[in-house]
Amino acid sequence: MTEERNGNQVFSALPQGVDPRIPTTTAAGQVKADFGLEIPVETVPLPSAGRIYPVTSRLHGKETLEIRAGTAREEDILTSQALLKKGTVINELIRSCLVDKGIDPAELTMGDKNALMVAIRITMYGAEYEAEVECKECSTKSPQTFNLGELPIKRLAIDPVTDGMNLFEFTLPYLKKTVKFKFLTGRDDEEMSTIAAKQKKLNMQSDAGVTTSLQYSIISIDGIEDRAKIAAFVRMMPARDSLALRNYIKDNDPGLVMKQEVKCSSCGHEESVGMPIGINFLWPGAGR
Repeated sequence: MTEERNGNQVFSALPQGVDPRIPTTTAAGQVKADFGLEIPVETVPLPSAGRIYPVTSRLHGKETLEIRAGTAREEDILTSQALLKKGTVINELIRSCLVDKGIDPAELTMGDKNALMVAIRITMYGAEYEAEVECKECSTKSPQTFNLGELPIKRLAIDPVTDGMNLFEFTLPYLKKTVKFKFLTGRDDEEMSTIAAKQKKLNMQSDAGVTTSLQYSIISIDGIEDRAKIAAFVRMMPARDSLALRNYIKDNDPGLVMKQEVKCSSCGHEESVGMPIGINFLWPGAGR
């Protein structure tokens, strides 16, 4: 028995205290050793600069986040029917590419989430994105090429009610009531998508996009935080106040400016248009 143990080169070649049953290298490390392939890491600026995340969050004060470039593994995530059905595919894509695995993508505001999504898309398929745009002058639909790498960043320009909180204040111009609101997060988006999916499954048509978004955004009205009372107020809010609040939130929500100047190939009309996000944004050629 002693002779067999001394002659076993597998055990004798290992450093003292290393269990041979436990892998000593990661999958990425093994691929690098075998093929010389190293997945690049990119630094992505957060439009919010981490100012609105609580001190207990790993996102607090983070001006940038590191992501690993997307690979074929991330393409598997994008085509997962289970994730698509749950509406969590983008969160799982971001989770997979984040270097800091302790960060929950659902905690990100939609602006920060979109910045990461665009950055991941660039690492996977490049900065060029083709989408069909309809001309406002002649109604001709033509393909346009957007440069994702040149989308401007709209940074947080207003101060939160309290540092480290996603909480802001606005006074309704007509009713003069004080509204405290938040910028929607990935978790809010998931919940709204889940509700919409359930309504569709039950053949319930819902055109409450405006009120639903406001109900999720508003935290309190003149100090009242009861969710049922806020929902009732939102449904009865004067349109001028609803529009003013929505515009204020939209204008100040930190994120990417998803617009670009395009020229109609038919009539030559030039205008700044919002970048349409289709299925080929994260899966080029899917519609072919």
